[in-house]
Amino acid sequence: MPRPVVTAPAPARAPAPLTGLRVLDLATLFAGPLAATMLGDFGAEVIKVEHPERPDPSRGHGPSKDGVGLWWKVLGRNKRAITLDLSKPAGRTTLLRLAATADVVIENFRPGTLEKWDLGWEELSAVNPGLVLTRVTGFGQFGPYARRPGFGTLAEAMSGFAAMTGEPDAPPTLPPFGLADSIAALATAYAVMTALAARDRTGEGQVVDMAIIEPILTVLGPQPTWYDQLGHVQPRTGNRSQNNAPRNTYRTADGTWVAVSTSAQSVAERVMRLVGRPELIEEPWFGSGAERARHADVLDAAVGDWIARHSRADVLAAFEKAEAAVAPVQDVRDVMADPQYRALDTITTVDDPELGPLRMQNVLFRLSATPGAIRWAGRPHGADTEEVLTELGLAPADVKELREEGVV
Repeated sequence: MPRPVVTAPAPARAPAPLTGLRVLDLATLFAGPLAATMLGDFGAEVIKVEHPERPDPSRGHGPSKDGVGLWWKVLGRNKRAITLDLSKPAGRTTLLRLAATADVVIENFRPGTLEKWDLGWEELSAVNPGLVLTRVTGFGQFGPYARRPGFGTLAEAMSGFAAMTGEPDAPPTLPPFGLADSIAALATAYAVMTALAARDRTGEGQVVDMAIIEPILTVLGPQPTWYDQLGHVQPRTGNRSQNNAPRNTYRTADGTWVAVSTSAQSVAERVMRLVGRPELIEEPWFGSGAERARHADVLDAAVGDWIARHSRADVLAAFEKAEAAVAPVQDVRDVMADPQYRALDTITTVDDPELGPLRMQNVLFRLSATPGAIRWAGRPHGADTEEVLTELGLAPADVKELREEGVV
């Protein structure tokens, strides 16, 4: 008699690292909500609070399918969606009840707006001394610009990013996506976790003041220090770098593009041998990245001429064999098929009740013991209002009354 097949039970999955953390996301467009998404990806319970009649505008940004905004499916993932008019007394009372149960509130109203509704730090901390109130605005909570409308585009302009981006003889260039907002979202998630770590020691919450104009300055490198010490202002150099060469994009024989970087001296030497110009390595200027950058015309011509005679596949194979740094210039079609992204599961599939299987970027990083996960994509506007408020202790009749009053 054959022995029965016994299947070992799957190992129990450890709770995500932020399980038990409750976040109220009151913010819109895009830095604050994206920071909340990052926290939700690693287990935080995120409750998205939107106005009953004016939902987060990201629901309508960009392309949609069957009337469903696709950007929201990503930005709203792992969030429970409720509606609440904070400007009404009953809305204020309900928000305070929610805040009493929360660890973090993320908001991006103009400075003074929460205070106008009697929902500022004084009122919030009174009901929850351990709360971390995270305020994400264009220009911060004080200073001459504090009350101006602020968007990531303004940060990209003000920070110096646009001034140094683009070709030397062309206008300053803005990115075609929310760069400053995304950088600020990363910084905000980090700031929240820093404040929570401090709370673990002191038992007290605090206010995080995140100005979108600031984190982008950090990623632009030491430009303020260069200017302070040398009066140096970084010019627009297109795809070239002032620190090394060859560094550019180059067109292949089959009409595609590749990017080459030679930040390391050894890589620069390998590239010149690969393209058949080893004599350039002997030039007295070749031993310094900055000096190579001053001779970028010569080096670009050498590399560009060789690449222009070969297909992209041949270029990539030759560079890989030579252990030189190269990458194809990919659009989203290429990204979706790229074998490295596939191996990392960078683009993963989420089952969505509205749209079915839905592909999107996976969580930001991998943890070996307590990984994050996308549990669901962005929910419909207000889909979880009754459930969340009932859990808060409101009776169905109370929720019905709030709905009749336009509070939810």
